[in-house]
Amino acid sequence: QVQLVESGGGSVQAGGSLRLSCAASRYTICMGWFRQAPGNEREKVATMYRLGGSTYYADSVKGRFTISQDSARNTVYLQMNSLILEDTAMYYCAADPSCTYGPRTWWGQGTQVTVSS
Repeated sequence: QVQLVESGGGSVQAGGSLRLSCAASRYTICMGWFRQAPGNEREKVATMYRLGGSTYYADSVKGRFTISQDSARNTVYLQMNSLILEDTAMYYCAADPSCTYGPRTWWGQGTQVTVSS
């Protein structure tokens, strides 16, 4: 079992920035961020293979979002810049030792990000 505690969501104007944090109760080799807007399916935003640091980004966030980690704090971050209205969603931290983000994924409680014009 892994507990994930997210923080850093909030409301921001378009063009602004936010940084999300996800503190994990223990090390998991693959962690990432997903988001879900009302009426939409949950989508993968950014993930990291923490041993080596390889990353994945959804096309919609490439060049604007950056996933990073602080190994000492067992925390993963999502730096979100140049936010647009379409980034509005509930953001969830995920951890999965299989790195497939399937049914055995652990999820955080979610943090809301709202981008306004």
